[in-house]
Amino acid sequence: MAALRSNPVVYVNGPRQAGKSTLVRTLAQEEFPADYVTLDNATQMAAAASSPGTFLGARSRPVIIGEVQLVPDLFRVLKEIVDEKRFEDPRHGNGQFLLTGSADIMALPKLADALVGRMSVKTLLPFSATERDRDSRSFLNDLFAGRFVIDSTPRSSASPTKELEQAISRATFPPVAQAGDEARASWFEGYLSTIIHRDLRSLAEIEKLAVVPRLLHALASRAGSLLNDASIARDVGLNPVTSKNYRMLLNSLFLSFDVPPWYRNIGKRLVKSEKGYITDTMLLCHLLGRTLGELRGNRPDLYGHVVENFIATELKKQLSWAPGVPAQLLHFRTSDNREVDFVLERPDGSLAGIEVKTSDLVRSSDFSGLRALKELAPESFRCGVVLYSGD
Repeated sequence: MAALRSNPVVYVNGPRQAGKSTLVRTLAQEEFPADYVTLDNATQMAAAASSPGTFLGARSRPVIIGEVQLVPDLFRVLKEIVDEKRFEDPRHGNGQFLLTGSADIMALPKLADALVGRMSVKTLLPFSATERDRDSRSFLNDLFAGRFVIDSTPRSSASPTKELEQAISRATFPPVAQAGDEARASWFEGYLSTIIHRDLRSLAEIEKLAVVPRLLHALASRAGSLLNDASIARDVGLNPVTSKNYRMLLNSLFLSFDVPPWYRNIGKRLVKSEKGYITDTMLLCHLLGRTLGELRGNRPDLYGHVVENFIATELKKQLSWAPGVPAQLLHFRTSDNREVDFVLERPDGSLAGIEVKTSDLVRSSDFSGLRALKELAPESFRCGVVLYSGD
């Protein structure tokens, strides 16, 4: 609501089925009385596409528009209406349009540029484990403040590994947060089909749509690894440029995301490649064709990457809603392979490092990457932690 009070347009983007429509419709019933239309409805989409000016201009109340990216021409008309109302009454020009979309508006510059200075962008991701546990504490703020209190009270009777896997299975899309393996697999099949055959086509002309599922599986098998577009392209049968373009489209649809490297001009050779992750860890398991238990028992190498993917998504989710100073999610690796899985950097340059292990024990060597990061930036380094599977 604060964004609506200070901006003419608010755009809530995020993956399909993350809860965007539920959120805005709840606001429409309570704090933000408005007309609601969704362009997922074929009739509404046709009306908006055929005459964007008429579709928007005839409305006297604020408007909520779902899946607005499906009709790009609306953005030009939105700009015209916003500017006209600002001209008529600069004091009451905010809170006119609440938009939702399953595409990252910042990855669509032609759309984003139309509303520069007029639009606030918010991201809604699937449930985080802390939300599922109704825990309002921010791990990020505690991390930078160095607030670590050892609580010896057991949270449950489950083993640490079992408790971790329960958290992973709950931190997913609301429709499948409580589903069994079979129902979840069926849901993800339909989910991916909708995105690939509808949303992807609406964003770009895809000549080789049939390779997109193969590309997704290739990204899933590399989750948590450095991205190498030439290697990915060979696996899926594309040239590296096309492969990277398709991969960026998947990012824009919130199926995957990249974590950039941390580096400064401090004379040390650092790896400057990005790492890739899948936006939802249960979707990652679906793409790998295995349950968490099967991965732990039969593919411990992949299981480690799945747990790292979970931590990446949890950090990304908390960064989207946690109160306090924002931070950027990065990773760190030196040319001699000392690494920190995740580095959080705040605008003032302060750093916190997080290393992820799936072992039951912590060894001194597990801190080598954190020590290397601290040596390179001693004045900025605030804290380093190792997350592991023990008790």
